[in-house]
Amino acid sequence: MKGVAARYPRIDPASGELRSIELQVNACRTARMGAERLAWESDGLLSLTSYIAYLARGVAIAATTDPRAAPHLERGRRLFHERQGQLNLACAHCHDDNWGKRLRGDIISQGHPTGFPIYRLEWQALGSLQRRLRACSLGVRAEVLDFGSADYLALELYLAARASGMPLEGPAIRK
Repeated sequence: MKGVAARYPRIDPASGELRSIELQVNACRTARMGAERLAWESDGLLSLTSYIAYLARGVAIAATTDPRAAPHLERGRRLFHERQGQLNLACAHCHDDNWGKRLRGDIISQGHPTGFPIYRLEWQALGSLQRRLRACSLGVRAEVLDFGSADYLALELYLAARASGMPLEGPAIRK
């Protein structure tokens, strides 16, 4: 399992669908173990994904090069640069144009998903990258999508591509 988390999200070879680590864990549980799916953000799923991330600590993030991922990657790039919500902001406005500056007392990151799952002091709990994406959507007063939505998966892939070569450091702690 060493390094597995650094290769997600990726295209599932059998189905051709884009899967995050959470979706892959649940696919393994249902198909190979005959077990029930774990709810997104449940303690069970976050515990498993945290352990898988821990086993990949220090391994360079390697975004998929599968050609079937290209449309998802492009969709993620587009979403990252697309204005949304009542505040009319794109992810790029904060994470490209203003990283290192402060927003409500927090330092704005470059949006690299190197520490997920993370324990956020604000949440007082572990959370997935998609939980963080949903919080950003809420912050700009945009539509908050369901966990595992195609748009959040594409955005997660794009963020992994931006962080390619950076070491995975999850599970991490963030303010």
